[in-house]
Amino acid sequence: MLRKITLLAATLGLLLGAAAAPALANTAEEPANVHWDFEGPFGRYGKAENQAQLQRGYKVYREVCSSCHSMKLVSFRNLGDPGGPFWNPKYKNPNDNPVVKAIAADYQVDDIDTDTGDTTKRPGIPADRFPSPFANDYAAKASNGGANPPDMSLLARAREGQGRYIFSILMGYENPPAGVTLNPGQHYNKYMAGGVIAMPPPLKAGQVTYDDGTPSSLEQEAMDVSAFLMWAADPHADDRKNTGIAVLIYLLLFSGLLYLAYRQVWKNESH
Repeated sequence: MLRKITLLAATLGLLLGAAAAPALANTAEEPANVHWDFEGPFGRYGKAENQAQLQRGYKVYREVCSSCHSMKLVSFRNLGDPGGPFWNPKYKNPNDNPVVKAIAADYQVDDIDTDTGDTTKRPGIPADRFPSPFANDYAAKASNGGANPPDMSLLARAREGQGRYIFSILMGYENPPAGVTLNPGQHYNKYMAGGVIAMPPPLKAGQVTYDDGTPSSLEQEAMDVSAFLMWAADPHADDRKNTGIAVLIYLLLFSGLLYLAYRQVWKNESH
């Protein structure tokens, strides 16, 4: 009997240990508590200082992130939409924005030669979407040690913590703690589930030279590119917020009119 009890206890211990192992392996620190001025119901990307941050964030993406990460759901013309990094009220149609045109033309996008049917390349136009740095997922994995870099179009919406998660990952690289062994091509990041990430630290201080003269510290670069990716995941946030406030004002006025009408209709009736 004692032997059976001992075996049963050991079996239960193994099962509980196996159940707890994934939970322990998936633990990660909570994203850093950072904030951006455009957050909240009254925050707007279109404010001058926020637009400048989006422009800096785009430059970090263009010069660093785009070598591995695609943004297949974002078109160049979105950069010139209201609230976008290069919005200019002079150009109501973002396809006419010269900055957007210049950015698009700096990329080479896939096209088809209508005479031969062959695949070819041409300079981008505002209507094009950001091209992928790799021809397909297999090529992406082959160039990144077997890991496929995620598309960044909706990354800020797809992760719990959103922009804070992205900022934290960029800032969270550390030497592994005692007892943690990494395989070749792996890196330790305290904000990553399990602490292991295939992507090497992508940013370092001074890696990008900002056009507006802002010092490019590691934290500044991480804040800026996180802001840009938050915008990319919801490029029409300003319009949505403006519409929401207009609807609330309408509902308040309508409620006031209803109350006055109620008082007028029932003013001579006893209650």
